[in-house]
Amino acid sequence: MARWCYRHRLVVLLLWVGALVGVGFSASTAGTNYANVFSLPDTDSKTAYDLMQKAFPNTSGDTDTVVWKVDSGSVTDKAVQDRVRPALDEIAKLPGVGAVTSPYAGARGSAQISKDGTIAYAQLTFTKRANEIPKEQVQKVLDTAQDAERSGLQVELGGQAIQRVQEPPQGLSEMVGIIAAAVVLFLAFGSFFAMTLPIAIAVFGVGMGLFSTQLLSHTTDIPDIAPLLASLIGLGVGIDYALFIVTRHRRGILRGMDPEESAVTALNTSGRAVLFAGGTVCIALAGMLVTRLRFLDGVVIGTSLTVVLSVLAATTLLPALLGFLGPRVLSRRQRRRLAAEGPEPERASGLAARWSANVQKRPRRIAALAVVVMAVLAIPVLSLRLGATDQGNDDASTTTRKAYDLLAEGFGPGFNGPLQVVSVGGDTAKLVQGLQSTPGVAQVAELPPSQGVTVIQVVPTTSPQSKETDDLIDTLRDQVIPKAGAEAHVGGVTAVSKDFASVTGDRLPLFIATIITLGFLLLLVAFRSLVVPLTAALMNLIAAAASFGVLVAVFQWGWGLDLLGLGKEGPINAFLPVIMLSLLFGLSMDYQVFLVSRMHEEWVHTKDNARAVRVGLAETSRVINSAALIMVCVFLAFVLSGDSGAAMAGVGLAAAVALDAFILRTALVPAAMHLLGNSNWWLPTWLDKRLPHLAVEPQETAAAPEPTEPTGPATAIHGFVRTADGDPVEEASVTLMSKGGRQLDRVTSLADGSYIVSVPAPGAYLLAVTSASYGSKARHVTVVEGPVVYDVELTGDEVDAVN
Repeated sequence: MARWCYRHRLVVLLLWVGALVGVGFSASTAGTNYANVFSLPDTDSKTAYDLMQKAFPNTSGDTDTVVWKVDSGSVTDKAVQDRVRPALDEIAKLPGVGAVTSPYAGARGSAQISKDGTIAYAQLTFTKRANEIPKEQVQKVLDTAQDAERSGLQVELGGQAIQRVQEPPQGLSEMVGIIAAAVVLFLAFGSFFAMTLPIAIAVFGVGMGLFSTQLLSHTTDIPDIAPLLASLIGLGVGIDYALFIVTRHRRGILRGMDPEESAVTALNTSGRAVLFAGGTVCIALAGMLVTRLRFLDGVVIGTSLTVVLSVLAATTLLPALLGFLGPRVLSRRQRRRLAAEGPEPERASGLAARWSANVQKRPRRIAALAVVVMAVLAIPVLSLRLGATDQGNDDASTTTRKAYDLLAEGFGPGFNGPLQVVSVGGDTAKLVQGLQSTPGVAQVAELPPSQGVTVIQVVPTTSPQSKETDDLIDTLRDQVIPKAGAEAHVGGVTAVSKDFASVTGDRLPLFIATIITLGFLLLLVAFRSLVVPLTAALMNLIAAAASFGVLVAVFQWGWGLDLLGLGKEGPINAFLPVIMLSLLFGLSMDYQVFLVSRMHEEWVHTKDNARAVRVGLAETSRVINSAALIMVCVFLAFVLSGDSGAAMAGVGLAAAVALDAFILRTALVPAAMHLLGNSNWWLPTWLDKRLPHLAVEPQETAAAPEPTEPTGPATAIHGFVRTADGDPVEEASVTLMSKGGRQLDRVTSLADGSYIVSVPAPGAYLLAVTSASYGSKARHVTVVEGPVVYDVELTGDEVDAVN
């Protein structure tokens, strides 16, 4: 498939461009129909909601609020009314506004004025839901209301529709993330053309995913946060997957391969790993379905679809783009050096190799330090409290946050989240008396009954997000309502949020067990080991605990919120643990696959665990860290989205990816694998026979060297090249020759002095080692059975030659 896409690159590019334009045009024509459906069967708040819908069916349209405050005097003063009344009258005439309930109209309006007379509010009822109202109409309402301001008179607006016009321009966070990723890619590749490839793949994948999700919103319930989360994960995996493939392709060209063969090899090796990694992400996302929360079904659809399309772009569009670029995927300097000096030997970078050798020397110390760091970061997770964010968590400079604070100041903290006790039988009068005498209740108002349903509005003395309000809801349900002998249910936005958090918390263990089990089985089949998937499962739990600890410290405790401009502290969104764990599980599986597949390849070749772990880490850590840095940049950019849920997810995922890649995969995993030794690759024989065989990343095919013996299994000679003082010799040339002097294999030693040469069969060979700084040495080595460990010591400038 890669070869076909490479050779028919123009056709592939036109098909992708046509699909993107076509789906984009269809989506823009159809518009959006996102719906936040918090369907919680068998919960008290859901029963209350259903009863209200039956008794009061005409409560459609979004209701927002205009709040004003005077510095002196009263809001009923003639001068104040002369400023506010005309504004409210003009707002009532604006398109999209159904009704305006003014505090200056009739006796009931007095309830909309605070006791001290300094704060009042008017309710605006729009003709449609907040996401269906054109932003121009909402902006006109906002401007008209705030034109009434003068010195000593503050006017603010709150509500979902008003919040939408305060959000930064759509796509700002995505654009910032792409620019940050482009900078990292340019530093990693040193080539403008190579930099643009992962960006292009991410743009096509995310674009197709978002437009498709927008079209699907007309056929199923998809929450409005789904496209934000889809673009967040799509940009991350799209850029990362293309980065892995382009890195392998560039390495192939530098080793002297033809661009077409290099692209085909890159797709047949790293491309397979991308397919496997993308599959694990989708499986992890689908794990959200076990929670049976309808709100998350749409999130699964949007994010999974975007990941699938990003993988499809990486495996079809990317080889086509590589065909357009040819050798220009390398930097000018690399192309000049390739032309002048020929293909360069494959070796890990100095820093990566030195770090890998350091982990091998001090595994206990490095593992202990990594565990301590992760444990300290995980401590705040012990105080994790799930809930829902509202406009009280907005930035202090926004009009929605100011309106929220003014209402809390004038009418009490609970006014922003009243409870609705819905009664369908029993002694309602006794219930009202019981509610009024309950500690924590500031105000009780009984509304006129309809169709046998009575709604009693209860205003708590505490804010919607406080633990005291949650406790009050439990008290009403468990004590007050049963004591009054009434058949009633507690509903309202605050009660729905509490029930949603409770249901999510109850189902979280099942969800975690599901995705951990799936990950264990996938890695078990891929690497044919029991210890590797067990280690990966443990690492996923450690990464989750530490990342949630960071999330609690920032958003629940408020550490650094002002610095990040993220508003006020509050509980963690109830849906966030499920979404974050899905994405974290999928992304950490990516890094585990790319890291361990290289180690596994080396283990199969040499059966030397220490070398397998050292070489695997040295050769993959740079690309894993580059990919993680790109992910962190993309995720942190979503702080600019204007959506508190997306900002929370962005910070949490950025912390999770950084900790996973920079501490777990770079330090703790390899250190643990060094300590575990050969048991890393243990698998019972009976299980090995029953497991299906799956090659995640097959070895690149190469012409086999001519054997020196007629028959026999292939093996290897490996060891270290050192000086007389024991210092490693880097970039020494190690050549394996037959008894007749024919070259069989040639490699260059790494920064730690390690080398490995392939031996075609048992027999006698000549091993020659040459270094510009330390001279040369050659020795006869006899290979009988299995890998041979042979260390070489270079003593000086003399040449030790063997005929």
